[in-house]
Amino acid sequence: MTRRPLRAVALAGAALLVLATTAPVHAAPALQSRGGGCFSPATVGAAGRAAPGARTRDADTRSMSASEQRAVEQRTRDLLAARGKPGTGPFAAVTVPVYVHDMVDTAGNGTVTSQQVSDQIAVLNATYAGTESSQAGNSGFSFSLAGFNTVVNDAWHQDKQSATYRKQTRQGGKNALNIWLVDFSYLGIATFPWDYRKSPGTDGIRVQWDSLPGGHITHYNLGKTATHEAGHWFGLYHTFQGGCTTTNDEVSDTPAQSGPTTGCPSGADTCTLPGLDPIHNYMDYSYDDCYNQFTPGQVNRMQSMWSAYRA
Repeated sequence: MTRRPLRAVALAGAALLVLATTAPVHAAPALQSRGGGCFSPATVGAAGRAAPGARTRDADTRSMSASEQRAVEQRTRDLLAARGKPGTGPFAAVTVPVYVHDMVDTAGNGTVTSQQVSDQIAVLNATYAGTESSQAGNSGFSFSLAGFNTVVNDAWHQDKQSATYRKQTRQGGKNALNIWLVDFSYLGIATFPWDYRKSPGTDGIRVQWDSLPGGHITHYNLGKTATHEAGHWFGLYHTFQGGCTTTNDEVSDTPAQSGPTTGCPSGADTCTLPGLDPIHNYMDYSYDDCYNQFTPGQVNRMQSMWSAYRA
């Protein structure tokens, strides 16, 4: 993939709301022109999908140690037990409200159309309904656009002051998926559901704006970056979490793999444990056109995490 370089732009003095199709957000107060470093996912608890060929900053996923992973699993079981939910069984269908925030610069870079946003919602609905493969699970989640606004700010367009702009623009409660469209060195970055209690104002996913349907990033312009990042928001790890271990991503029907996939290498098998690498899984790093499924086990995990942290 050829990654366009980040543009050199001056820091805008204020964030200006220029479009709000529904549920508008307010213009942000003037920013101090002190710049601010690029977002580092390791410092604020996020998970991300790195763009091959792009510049990187630290690891592209929030580091989850084995002990922290075990703690999350225990906390989830405790929450489900306290709410009388076993974590399996019938799950009532859920419609997730989606708020899309297009962060553009003063030259208009980063602007997406309302049709692209509509197409992105359609991709989310198709992928989470399991329509792309006979082996895919239907998650029971659907998505409805609740708000679409455009904010003009040169720094925010490049994902600078990310905690600030997310807190100032985020809408809805813990059940609302906020998507910020930015231009940065990643395809996407997401927060996990168990982090909402500590940082509700930054909950959501950030997505490279040009990865939406109709974008121009070769191999990554079918809108499935948002599918991948929303998977983290629902509580899924990468399929290569933990490498070649039986714990791996905490899902029994996603075969272990040693590391992320690039492209769509049919027959890849990087672990001695049973099963080929799950290159078609939305939680790997494959090309968009290689993706076609969440497994039934991942569906169960998303539903349990929803019941524990977002219901």
